[in-house]
Amino acid sequence: MMKKGFTAVVLSLMSIFFLTLGLTNSVKAAKVYQIGTDVTYPPFEFANDQNKYVGIDIDLMNAVAKEEGFKVNIKPIGFNAAVQSLESGQIDGVMAGMAITPVRQQTFDFSKPYYKTGVIIAVAKNSKIKSFKQLRGKKVALKTGTAAAAYAQSIQSKYGFKTVTFDDSDTMYNDVVNGNSVACFEDYPVMQYAIKTGLKLKIATKPAQSGYYGFAVMKGKNQVLLQKFDRGLVKLKKNGTYQKIVNKYLDTAATKKERKDNSSAKAANHTFWGLLQQNRGALFKGLAKTVQLTVLGIICATIFGVLLGLLGVVPHKTAQGIAATIIYIFRGLPLLVLALFIYNGLPSLTGVKISAFNAGIITLMLNEGAYTAAFVKGGIEAVDLGQMEAARSLGLPFSKAMRRIILPQGIKIMLPSFINQFIITLKDTSILSIIGILELTQTGKIIIARNLEGFRIWTIIAVIYLLLITLLTLLSKMVERRIKG
Repeated sequence: MMKKGFTAVVLSLMSIFFLTLGLTNSVKAAKVYQIGTDVTYPPFEFANDQNKYVGIDIDLMNAVAKEEGFKVNIKPIGFNAAVQSLESGQIDGVMAGMAITPVRQQTFDFSKPYYKTGVIIAVAKNSKIKSFKQLRGKKVALKTGTAAAAYAQSIQSKYGFKTVTFDDSDTMYNDVVNGNSVACFEDYPVMQYAIKTGLKLKIATKPAQSGYYGFAVMKGKNQVLLQKFDRGLVKLKKNGTYQKIVNKYLDTAATKKERKDNSSAKAANHTFWGLLQQNRGALFKGLAKTVQLTVLGIICATIFGVLLGLLGVVPHKTAQGIAATIIYIFRGLPLLVLALFIYNGLPSLTGVKISAFNAGIITLMLNEGAYTAAFVKGGIEAVDLGQMEAARSLGLPFSKAMRRIILPQGIKIMLPSFINQFIITLKDTSILSIIGILELTQTGKIIIARNLEGFRIWTIIAVIYLLLITLLTLLSKMVERRIKG
């Protein structure tokens, strides 16, 4: 009976894991190219006041696709996530203000250049900094993975400044506006647009390291897509569509209108209620995704954790060793590292694509499940050993004694830990924005990139999280009272 119980638990664990992985296999449909982008990088990509993704890059890609007769699905996953997803084969290309550099050309194939750029530093309006030399000993802000950041790092030892990195542009800009950093490195057209539309910074230097933006695919792959983009770009430049797209976002009239619209919007919607009303659609979608991740994550983690915890108390050294090893690995790995490994690392090894949502559920299942297994094992072991010995002496097999005698007592001990783990799972969903899931945190970043209302938007999101945690806690307490009653 003991061996049968051990086998059943192991088979159940394997079934849960492979069934979850099976979510990643979808039926192949007509070819639609998956294009990653960074939607916090105006004027090249951002969400407008209707929370629709627009910008030079997005409009240009859609226009090329229409001209050449293919379909694209624009995935707003952030620059870092987009590059990593391209390397792991999760997406087909990146269109995200990506500068063509010799280092990047070793890994990616680029289209013909579609926009000229250069790196500048931007400082607070009252700053006296006018050159790189004046940065010595001071802290500057960079955006992770960008050509501007790479350029800053290449001259860092020469000019002796310190760096701090951020994942999105708005946070980087605010670090300078708030005086935490004296300057930030950014691409010239991006900063030019941001300042013209209301950002409280100024450009302090002339553009350095002039370069070009290009559409990128993995080296040696998706060459047909690359050729289609190049052909479409040539056609758009000839028929005037390309210049119309650029002018739409960068000519003086357009930026003046955008600044006027921003000023009007701020005047009308500067309150918390106004911002909530204006962005309620996007916030609701982000909230729905967060709730979905939390519920599925809790279910999968609980099943996985309970089975793993039971495996850890089976009187079999091999079983206990397997359980202890799995708990050690997945409880020891930071959630962010585990998410990136599952979403980007596994596809690189296996060649099988995993959607960001499924990767998020698997991440929560393994990480939260490992913690659940630890307290399930601890709860069972907290029950007096004499209970099991008495049950066995009466002739009850191990599995029946566990089910009828030990577990009912252990569950009461475990309940507070279960409730705490449910709350932790909810909060941990915010980390999954790193792989591009548009949950509540990622939604907030996208909204802030447009309206620069960081304090108010993050306050709204914090209140939403607190309300969710309160509801989840009350629900858990009700269940706890019923079980203990």
